[in-house]
Amino acid sequence: MEFKSREEIIEYQNKKLRCCVDYAAKNSRFFKDTLKKSNLKSDDIKNIEDLQKLPFTTKNDLRDNYPFGLMAVPMEDIVRFHASSGSTGKSTVVYYTKKDLDTWADLMARVLATTGLTKKDSMQIIYNYGFFTGGFGFHYGAERLGVSVIPTGSGNTKKQIEIMRDFGTTSFTSTPSYAILLGETVEEMGIDPKKDLKLRIGVFGGEPWGEGMRHRIEELFNIDAYDNYGLSELCGPGIAVECKEKEGLHVWEDHFIMEVIDPKTGEIVGDGERGELVFTSLWKEAMPIFRYRTRDISRVYEDKCNCGRPFRKIERLHGRSDDMLIIRGVNVFPSQIEEVILKNSVFKGHYAIVVERKGPLDLLTVEIEVTKDLFTGNLKDLIQLKDKVEDDLKNVLLVKANVKLVEEGTIPRSQGKAQRVIDKRNLEE
Repeated sequence: MEFKSREEIIEYQNKKLRCCVDYAAKNSRFFKDTLKKSNLKSDDIKNIEDLQKLPFTTKNDLRDNYPFGLMAVPMEDIVRFHASSGSTGKSTVVYYTKKDLDTWADLMARVLATTGLTKKDSMQIIYNYGFFTGGFGFHYGAERLGVSVIPTGSGNTKKQIEIMRDFGTTSFTSTPSYAILLGETVEEMGIDPKKDLKLRIGVFGGEPWGEGMRHRIEELFNIDAYDNYGLSELCGPGIAVECKEKEGLHVWEDHFIMEVIDPKTGEIVGDGERGELVFTSLWKEAMPIFRYRTRDISRVYEDKCNCGRPFRKIERLHGRSDDMLIIRGVNVFPSQIEEVILKNSVFKGHYAIVVERKGPLDLLTVEIEVTKDLFTGNLKDLIQLKDKVEDDLKNVLLVKANVKLVEEGTIPRSQGKAQRVIDKRNLEE
């Protein structure tokens, strides 16, 4: 459906919302219980504003109803299960009907088309194929668009690069941290991306990443790098993506209602204010979900994009509310640290954040890999570099961080989501 104005989008959302509420009230035991506990009837939810009458749905709700408590169709109508693994507790399971999978494929095709991919392209999918939704989401979206799929899955880094070269791969998708590792391996293998590879587009997600990492990836591969946003609990990848303007991610508002709340109070924040993203799905048959708290921190751009698309954009993720570190009473996001690090060309994007407690004080240490030649040079230069980064971090974070410069290869690499934060305070308690 084509939308000519913001008013048309809202009218469409209200219509779809009423249908979704009516459907869930008849078919979802979880939603029936939610209405009952809230002293609500389905008729009480008539428009977007009425959504606020409903309580939030959280990851704990999914875990408490593991595995089938949010199912709204008979088991025989379920054609796919996926799950999001967590560090603690049970997995959060999501289910799909055939219609759900078709819609998801359409959304992902829209994602890839927005980045400029066409039927003339091929996409190497360097995500795990399993319970994780990333691999399958990109796979079916690429096929729906007519892009040739190269389903390599994750790992086997040198083989991935050989396939890129031999198959003439024009695009790939992975986590941004693994893209950095791939790019560094390209350099080690003596491969020239401009001459030996045909890559032109990369689509990345699965973890917050900043402009510094984008520039690093684009430099390593000679490509345009685009940010994609999604989460398994709602569908997987396919909620939002950057257009060629690269100034925020367009949310597919014909399929999702978006709210931004204060993560502490749960209240809706003002226009343009940063807060936690909350989404309501307008299309899931197997698992309708309302007001899902993502824990992802962002804000909405209300201005119309130069690309002409009618859907609003969100800021690239600022971090997660549950990843936020409180250091001596100050809120610190790993993304803030990353931006400082990647402003300096001698840093290649590998770092670790270590938090410890010494007596009553929290100590923040940032370990950063530097190029090998710096360790064979002047010690004075290393000390000056360390001091400068510490000053830059203090100016941004408003709290002191100790910087430890380490040699290349010291910090463990990841083939999936990078584990940047080591919070030893939890281990010490």
